[in-house]
Amino acid sequence: MIGQSQAFLETLQVVEKIAHCEAPVLIEGETGTGKELVARAIHYGSSRQKYPFVPVNCGAIPDLLIENELFGHKRGAYTDAQSDNLGLISQAQRGTLFLDEIDALTPKAQVTLLRFLQDQLYRPLGASGTQAANVRIIVASNADLTKLAEQGVFRMDLLFRIKIMYLKLPALRQRKGDAVLLANHFLETCAKRYDLGQKKLHPETIAWFGQYQWPGNIRELENMICREYLLADTFLINIKSPVVGIADRRTCVDRRKASMMNMKFNEAKKHVITSFEQSYLTEALLKAHGNVSMAAKLVGKERRAFGKLLKKYGMDKNLITSNYPSQ
Repeated sequence: MIGQSQAFLETLQVVEKIAHCEAPVLIEGETGTGKELVARAIHYGSSRQKYPFVPVNCGAIPDLLIENELFGHKRGAYTDAQSDNLGLISQAQRGTLFLDEIDALTPKAQVTLLRFLQDQLYRPLGASGTQAANVRIIVASNADLTKLAEQGVFRMDLLFRIKIMYLKLPALRQRKGDAVLLANHFLETCAKRYDLGQKKLHPETIAWFGQYQWPGNIRELENMICREYLLADTFLINIKSPVVGIADRRTCVDRRKASMMNMKFNEAKKHVITSFEQSYLTEALLKAHGNVSMAAKLVGKERRAFGKLLKKYGMDKNLITSNYPSQ
């Protein structure tokens, strides 16, 4: 964790305080702000540091397998259960279970988690009795869970259970001066990893770092530095600002309108629909900070249908959130 801005230092102070208590923690912040890194800092700064830190992406757990993933199962619990299997909670015993993208949990999964949080008792599938867990829960979301709860998308009672200790991570654009520090750190990391010698940022590059909004935050910065380090042929790396001028955007719009008048009606109609759908999908992903499940909920579509549209146009959520200004 690197930085010297006031926002970053204040975050470190809160992290240190949270590490020395045992209450559940909710970490919120835009995508790429380092939520898992902070969760690990809390774990390794606590009395549980000698025990496992088990991270899990909630968006990757199928709804039908939530209990099996969390609680595990006994041999013979179902047809393919050939042996006992420890669930995530058992794997994190005496340590920390980190649930990332908790807003992606379905209503059924939210009930399952809530039931466990009430007394930390659980029963593996096929087991005859319950087991007690000794696990600290840290959850993270790039969406505002309070707003989701008010909208009825996220359970309010579950929010009360997990939001005992709360931390909102600042975006990189709010951490004045930290982008350059982080960039230099990533350059040193690249030099050690790829052995292409030491390289530095050109003063012109450093000049726009403080003005850029960094929609993808630290992850965007790290990927940019890694790419430019590998491609640079000189000691100094001069990266052009990804910001497009307003005048350039207007010129593009005027050209698009002119080109449509050269199309047949049906062709122009198809072009407009395609442009609308791509723009609409992009806006939804930006508002959901790259979370596909949340974006689908925001626009009133099933996640699968939303995903098919993304696949139809070859749209990558990570590229979208790292190349457009945040909403």
